[in-house]
Amino acid sequence: MTVDTPLAPGTARRRRARGATSLTRSSGLGLGVALTWFSLLVLIPLALVVIQSIDGGWATFRETLTNPQTAAALRLTVTQSLIVTAINVVMGTLIAWVLVRDTFPGQRLLEVVIDIPFALPTIVAGLVLLSLYGPDSPLGVNVANTERSVFLALLFVTLPFVIRTVQPVLMELDRDVEEAAASLGASRFTTLRRIILPSLAPAITAGAALSFARGISEYGSLVLLSGNLPLKTEVASVRILTYIENGNEAAAASVATILLLVALAAIVLLQLLSSWVARRG
Repeated sequence: MTVDTPLAPGTARRRRARGATSLTRSSGLGLGVALTWFSLLVLIPLALVVIQSIDGGWATFRETLTNPQTAAALRLTVTQSLIVTAINVVMGTLIAWVLVRDTFPGQRLLEVVIDIPFALPTIVAGLVLLSLYGPDSPLGVNVANTERSVFLALLFVTLPFVIRTVQPVLMELDRDVEEAAASLGASRFTTLRRIILPSLAPAITAGAALSFARGISEYGSLVLLSGNLPLKTEVASVRILTYIENGNEAAAASVATILLLVALAAIVLLQLLSSWVARRG
């Protein structure tokens, strides 16, 4: 009679780990197609932009970034995008909360209006904003050709991102947990800080990352309203177009590379913040 020798716990874990990471033929084919498609659409174009900026040489890269007009455009773009993203995090989360937790007249209409910035072409959004906040404004508010016009345009086009990422998570959030916390004596603020916010942190982070990325890359809605004044209202995307029209593609690639690095840094920082909030919760 033979007696089976039990496997050591570490051996069992290693076998399960190997089994968990194995791919079937169909899964491997799907993964290959997905990676190829992603590479063609994203990785290869981004790599070419970075290579093109390097081909221009460090002197061209440094000259581009130290150019006062380019530096001002980058500073304005990043600063306004950060401010708009911070506002969207607060107001977007609040609007999503109201839409999910409350019922009121006109709620369905508001749901439709929120998605308008997604549907409108950006140049049309610029025309709408110019009509409302330009020289002939029916509201008596003229912010055309000022920094406020950049802020207003970015706020308009990035409005839905945080709302639409937070809203589904709120809908799936179990209210029984909140009621249990309240029955154990937790205040509303404690419930918000220890239960609700950690659950919403990944969604808020995703919405903030999308909002910031859209902000630093926006072009169409700014063309009419901001006036693209050098050293005043010119943003990075307009500066890139100017370099391309002048035949200086290396300088345009340098500015695009800086925007790419800024976007990646923002995404990483937001992910770290999301993890910290989740751990604190």
